[in-house]
Amino acid sequence: MKNPNLISSFRYAWAGLRYALANEPHIWMILVIGVLVLILGYLFGIGPIEYAFIAFAIVLTVCAEMLNTALEATIDLVSPEHHPLAKTAKDVAAGAVLTILIGDAIVGLLIFLPRIFARW
Repeated sequence: MKNPNLISSFRYAWAGLRYALANEPHIWMILVIGVLVLILGYLFGIGPIEYAFIAFAIVLTVCAEMLNTALEATIDLVSPEHHPLAKTAKDVAAGAVLTILIGDAIVGLLIFLPRIFARW
């Protein structure tokens, strides 16, 4: 069903965000780690461009986790019984989140390792 107007679209989006925050502990872990990394960035004196990369990495990871949740819910709806293709879809979605997390780690290393070595 098409959304009747822009306000309804935002309401649905906020409902999805609230659901994810209330029911997905991984999202809270991502946000807590993200805040810690931002604090670490302040302590190491990173610049605005580096903050932008970190903020983008945090947002991208939260979005990937939310899409993973949506995919898992859809699969559970259409295939409540165990099916190898359902498992494959869920595993691939989780693998996408893992890939982004690896990218996040690389971004973090590129930003923080030079500063860590400079302090030694």
